Amino acid sequence: FLDSYWEPFKADQPHRMYSVTKSFVSVAIGLAEEDGLIDLDKKIATYFPDKWDAPLGEWLSEQTVRQMLTMTTVGSPHSWFRLQVKDRTRFYFDRPDGCRPAGTAWEYDSAGSQVLSSLVERVTGKRLFDYLNERIFQKLGAFSSAKILSTPNGDSWGDSAMICTPQDLATFARFVMNYGVWQGERLMNEAYLRRATSAVVSNRVDGFGGVFAHGYGYQFWRTEHDGFAFVGMGDQIAICCPKEDLIMVCTADNQGCPWARPYIVTQFMDRIVEQVHEGPLPANREEVSRLNELLDSLTLYAVKGEGDSPWREKLNGAVYACLENSLTWKNFTFRLDGNGEGELRYTNARGEMVLPFSMNRNRFGKFPELGYSRERGGERTTDGHRYRDAVSAAWLDENKLLLHVQIIDEYFGNLSMLFSFREDMAVIQATRTAEDFLWDYNGEIVAKRQSEVK
Repeated sequence: FLDSYWEPFKADQPHRMYSVTKSFVSVAIGLAEEDGLIDLDKKIATYFPDKWDAPLGEWLSEQTVRQMLTMTTVGSPHSWFRLQVKDRTRFYFDRPDGCRPAGTAWEYDSAGSQVLSSLVERVTGKRLFDYLNERIFQKLGAFSSAKILSTPNGDSWGDSAMICTPQDLATFARFVMNYGVWQGERLMNEAYLRRATSAVVSNRVDGFGGVFAHGYGYQFWRTEHDGFAFVGMGDQIAICCPKEDLIMVCTADNQGCPWARPYIVTQFMDRIVEQVHEGPLPANREEVSRLNELLDSLTLYAVKGEGDSPWREKLNGAVYACLENSLTWKNFTFRLDGNGEGELRYTNARGEMVLPFSMNRNRFGKFPELGYSRERGGERTTDGHRYRDAVSAAWLDENKLLLHVQIIDEYFGNLSMLFSFREDMAVIQATRTAEDFLWDYNGEIVAKRQSEVK
């Protein structure tokens, strides 16, 4: 057993698991089926007769629970985030028919997974987390600090919002890989878990495939070496290799970094899974020492580049007025101390903001925006809550300063802002990668130097 954490993360820190949550929903569906509360071949619409007003389309009315588990659905409706949808189950059903008959093509359907979560809550009369906790988590001795966030109408956010520790996830993965047995006690039907983690349908949609394009089960992905995986956005991953009796768990925020996932998975498969053999390795103190040194050196990513530039003196304290822009910025200024510390001060539609940063390393603090949701998706709070962040900066050219913001709270996300300067003009190119916040930090701003600040 080996575990390691990039500073400032610790073993007991809960982490947002994003779509890994779908696999938990699958297990809950299996438990409810075992309890006689769900028929996998029953039409999903029959469980929610109160969730649509207009008559259902033919394809949607015929869609079964099993087809939803395998994501061979009629297709997902548009994103609920920007539409400010409160009841996501109603949103799924109260629409024109889907784009294809269910049971044909495979396509990722996150909204369908949310409906499956609502199904568990409807037939059991319990919150998703509470149902799993009573039946499974407590017996595993895990998930004591875990929770599942809510959608705006109070349903459990079952397709994306499990928050637990990596060790919680590893424990649950072991339970699933044991096919329902924990410490000699059977807690769940073996047949369901074997089916759920098998390649029920093909999920390959092009000629190239991918690291998880080896088939799809019931909200579980298949892998090389006859394994299966829990997979979430930003590379929340648990890979189970039953033949090798091996589990790997990774939590991260690699949103916006498409090469990270194939690198992580292929390195695990090539360097570890394919090297597994019977018997212990011979003692090697030198390699153990090198490994420990590596683990001790792990720190959260920070942007790298030049730590200083001649432009610092020109930039420091200057006020830039922003032309009209979609980010609603009115002005900005930098305070740079010449010792690797600085602040970006800016005014947008919500007021004056201050974003401290360090050059070539992270500065930890709170992101200046107030009101981002803490417990429910798509809602702004009024309690003054701000997300924890890590902010680093570097000069890429003499006149180009890059700021990189990592949100490291119950939500995870990242934001890059590249400031390019020429004479008295500046351009900001902002790129956000996050699930349901930082919407106002994506786009381009042109600004003109106005004055100096003493």
